[in-house]
Amino acid sequence: MADQSNKQSNQELLEQLGIDAELAKKPARSPRDERVIAGFEEIQRFVEKNGHPPAHGENNDIFERLYATRLDQIRSKEECKSLIQELDHQGLLEGAFRIAEPPAEYNSDKELLAELGVETPKEGDVTFLKHVKPRAEVRAAEEIGTRTPCEDFETFKPIFEAVQEELKSGVRITRPFKNNSKILQGYLFILFGQTVYVAEVGEEFIAEHGGEAYRLRVIFDNGTEGDMLLKSLERALYKDESARIITDKSCGPLFASETDDDDCASGTIYVLRSKSDHPAIQESRDIIHKIGVTGGNVERRIANAKLDPTYLMADVDVVATYELYNINRAKLEHVLHKFFDNAKLDIQINDRFGKPVIPREWFLVPLFIIDDVVEKIKDGSIGQYFYDMESATLVLMLRK
Repeated sequence: MADQSNKQSNQELLEQLGIDAELAKKPARSPRDERVIAGFEEIQRFVEKNGHPPAHGENNDIFERLYATRLDQIRSKEECKSLIQELDHQGLLEGAFRIAEPPAEYNSDKELLAELGVETPKEGDVTFLKHVKPRAEVRAAEEIGTRTPCEDFETFKPIFEAVQEELKSGVRITRPFKNNSKILQGYLFILFGQTVYVAEVGEEFIAEHGGEAYRLRVIFDNGTEGDMLLKSLERALYKDESARIITDKSCGPLFASETDDDDCASGTIYVLRSKSDHPAIQESRDIIHKIGVTGGNVERRIANAKLDPTYLMADVDVVATYELYNINRAKLEHVLHKFFDNAKLDIQINDRFGKPVIPREWFLVPLFIIDDVVEKIKDGSIGQYFYDMESATLVLMLRK
């Protein structure tokens, strides 16, 4: 009688709260439903860690391929979709978060595992194997390590700040991470958009599979750090198609006739001298130069110089060129023009339609000064100098 009274009072309380007593009852899930939900949650964790849905492909690891097959199966079964619809906060069921990917290679986890030579238990639904989760988590931990706040980040912060400035000025450059690239203490990389600094390389030890291994202390530019295996960082760099090595300041010339296999040609600095008969040009022809940067052929660029006010409506001679490698042309041109801004030629000429034009990129600078400036850009010391137009020399700035 007391139980009946308590049941009635509970029902009345739910009604007062506006809750349907029937809806408040949660039906028990079958073991299969539990496996479906657990399997989908594994896929969600993969997406959270990697930023994209699992995809098929021989280059992806076994767990990503398992998750991709599993997600295809869930999407194809209405009873599965209905079961986890409310859990799908990432839009995986309808493919809202999907990227272009090839058709499923296998119809089930079992087929994929069999192809890879991995035996699966005969009992239970292999589509949602429970033993996959802990191994996947172990693999993820091995790949990226456990990131924690870097307690002494203030020690490393100046390194990241200096590197950013040196990249902007061209003192450092970035190169693609390739098969023969090394990972050593003090090296810097760009991985998935983050700057990564290898602060420490531990002692060599023998890994579980029997090979040589090293554990790293890796600092990230967001103030976190991780301990990961060298091979794990290497795999992550291979997986990120946009991964880059940040070169050391002493990596070599940015402009040279001799290059290595990693260098990518990015254009030419050209220095021109005008053949114009304009009185101001005739008076100082040997020290008036146009300095520009192009990604194309210099000769083709100046072919119609005498019809172009940019070239003072006259033919020009190419008096110097410097090949560019691994450097942003536009930024470099900006650096050069800013450096010589106080020596900019102030001249006005008429174009072929009689319209007055003030040409840019012409400077009152001797050729040997331009050569010297290029050398100082190469060795990273250009920021320590300014151009004194009166004496036509580069002057070292006094530091306070």
